[in-house]
Amino acid sequence: MKGFVQEFKEFISRGSVVDLAVGVIIGGAFTAIVNSLVNDIIMPVVGLIIGGIDFSELKYVITPATATTPEAAICYGAFIQNVVNFLLVAFVIFLLVKGINKFHRKQEVEEPVEEPEPEENVLLLREIRDLLKKKD
Repeated sequence: MKGFVQEFKEFISRGSVVDLAVGVIIGGAFTAIVNSLVNDIIMPVVGLIIGGIDFSELKYVITPATATTPEAAICYGAFIQNVVNFLLVAFVIFLLVKGINKFHRKQEVEEPVEEPEPEENVLLLREIRDLLKKKD
C-alpha cells in the first residue's frame, strides 16, 4: 500500500498534471465567457439580421403540454447556439495554438547555431592550401 501511495504522490506532483488541472479550470471559466458572448451578443444580432428570431426559443413541439404532462419538444435553437459556442471555442483555441507555435518557431530561429571549431588537421590543411595558392 505504501508503494501505491508513493506512486500516486509522484503522479500528482508532476508538472504536466498540475498544468492539466490549471488548463481545465481556465477552460471552464473561458467556456462561461464564450457562452455569454454567444448568448448575449452574437445570437441576438444574428436573430435580428434574419428577422428578429430568438434562437433559444426555436423548437419543434412533438406533443403540446397538457394539464398533466409537460411539453415534449426538440429544442434545435439551443443546439444551434451550442454549435456556435463550440465553433468559437475551437477558433480561439486554434488561434492560441497558432500563436504559441509561431512564438516557439521564432525562438528557435533566434538562437544562433555555433559552428564547431575545426580540428587541428583541418586547420593545417587549410593553411597549406592557402600557401600553395600564394605560390602560384
